[in-house]
Amino acid sequence: MIVQSFFLPGIAHSSYLLGASSTCAVIDPRRDIEIYLKAAKDLNLKITHILQTHLHADFVSGHLDLARATGALIVIPKRAGAAFEHIPVSEGDSLQLEDVRLEVLETPGHTPEHVTYVARDFARGPEPVSIFCGDTLFVGDVGRPDLFPGKAVELARLLYESLHSKILALPDFCEVYPAHGSGSLCGRSMGAKRESTIGYERRFNEALRKTDREAFVHSLTSGMPAAPDHFGRCSRINREGPVLVASLPLPVFLDPGSFSEKMASPETIVLDIRDYSGFGGNHIPGSINLDLGGNFATFAGWILPPEKEILLMSDRPETVEAATTWLRRVGLDRVTAALEGSIFAWAKAGLPTWHVPQISPFELQDLISSAAASFTILDVRSPAEYEGFHLSQAVNIPVPDLRTRFEELDPGSRIVTVCGTGHRSSLAASLLLQRGFKNVYNLAGGMMGFASAGLAPACPLCVSPHGPRFMGQRSGNTLSDDWR
Repeated sequence: MIVQSFFLPGIAHSSYLLGASSTCAVIDPRRDIEIYLKAAKDLNLKITHILQTHLHADFVSGHLDLARATGALIVIPKRAGAAFEHIPVSEGDSLQLEDVRLEVLETPGHTPEHVTYVARDFARGPEPVSIFCGDTLFVGDVGRPDLFPGKAVELARLLYESLHSKILALPDFCEVYPAHGSGSLCGRSMGAKRESTIGYERRFNEALRKTDREAFVHSLTSGMPAAPDHFGRCSRINREGPVLVASLPLPVFLDPGSFSEKMASPETIVLDIRDYSGFGGNHIPGSINLDLGGNFATFAGWILPPEKEILLMSDRPETVEAATTWLRRVGLDRVTAALEGSIFAWAKAGLPTWHVPQISPFELQDLISSAAASFTILDVRSPAEYEGFHLSQAVNIPVPDLRTRFEELDPGSRIVTVCGTGHRSSLAASLLLQRGFKNVYNLAGGMMGFASAGLAPACPLCVSPHGPRFMGQRSGNTLSDDWR
C-alpha cells in the first residue's frame, strides 16, 4: 500500500493518493487535478476511485474534473445528497483496491454527512493501518462544528461520539491522514505536523483530552474564529457539482482603454494582486487589493462578490494564471480579463490613479505622541489577534466586517489601517477608498514591524521588551508636516 500526500499552502489542504499494486484512489482532491494525474503516471497506477470524506466548505473540489479525465468512480457520503453521478456510501460499506480494503465509518460533527475511510492492507495483515478522516480529526485539533447556523451544539455532540466511540477505538499505531493542517480555518489550533497516529493524538491532542462530553461541546462552541462567507457557497458547489475547469477560459489581456471600458460595467470588479507597496504607490480607482503572496484565497473567497466579473491587475503577467487558479479553488470562476502592461501602461494612457500612503512604525509612533494630530487607528485583525496584542488607541473592525461596519468610522477623519504585517490592512484601505473615504494610510509591516522596531511595550511571543536594534536606530524619520 502506498500513500502519497499533496499539501496546498494558502488553504492548508491535504489530499492523498492511496495506491495498491496497479490501481489507486485519490482522496479529497483539489480542483486543479494535474498533480494527481502526474503522480499516478509516475507510480504506474490507474486512478479508479475518487473518495470524498464530506462536502468541503473552504475549497471547490476536483472530483468531477478528475472523474472526467480518468473515468474513475466518485465515492461520496450518501447523506451529502450529491447531484452528480456517484457511489453513495454509509456506515459499514467498503470498497476494494486489490489488497487494500477501505471501510466507511460515519463520523458526523464537522458536517452532518462526514465519513472516515479506514484502510486495511491485507498484504501485511488484517489490522487497520490508516484512516483518511477529512475534517473530523486533525493533528492537535478536531473539526469545527459551527458551520451550520443553529446546529453547533448538536454537531459538537455528534463529533464527540464520532471521535470517542469510533476513531479512538482504532489501534494506536493506525496512521491519521487529515484533510487540513495548520493555517486552515476548518479548525482552531492545528499542529504543524501534517500526519499523525491515533496514539499520538490520544496522548497530545488537547481537544481529545476533554473526555467529558459537555466540556468538549462547550470548548468547541466557544471562541471559534469567524467562518468565511464562501464556506457555504463552496459546500453547495461541491454538492451540485463544480463547472469543469477545462471549460473555463483563461482571462484575456486588455489594453488600458479596453480595460477601462470593461470596468465601467457595474457587473465587474477590479482585483489588484500586487503587494501593499505597489498598490499604495498607484492603483486603479475603486480596485480591491489582495496580495497574491498573502492569504489570498481565503480573503478572496470571503470578500469578493461571486456574481461579479473579476478583472485582474498585476505587475507580472505570469501571476495572472496563478491568481486565476487560486480564485477558482474558492469558487470564483468569473475571471475574465487582466490589464496588459500593468499600472505603468495605465498611467501612460492618461487614466486616473489613486494611492495609499504607507507609513512606517516610527511615523505612527509620532502620530500617537502628537497631541495636534487627529486620526483613527483601525486594527483590522481578528478579535483574538486584537485581544492578544494591540495599540491602546486602536479600534477593532476585522477586515471582512468592514464591508458593512465602515459606517462606524468618520469618512472625514484620517485613518491608519493596521494588521499583522500590512497585507490585510491594505485590503482594508482599498475597501475604505471604495466607499468614499479619502484620507487613508497603511502601516507598512503592521504590528510585527511596530514590535520589531522596539515601539511596542512587549513582544506577545516572549513577553519581554524589544529595543530599536531590531530595525536599526531611529534616524531621520519624523512626522511629516501635513499631519500637524
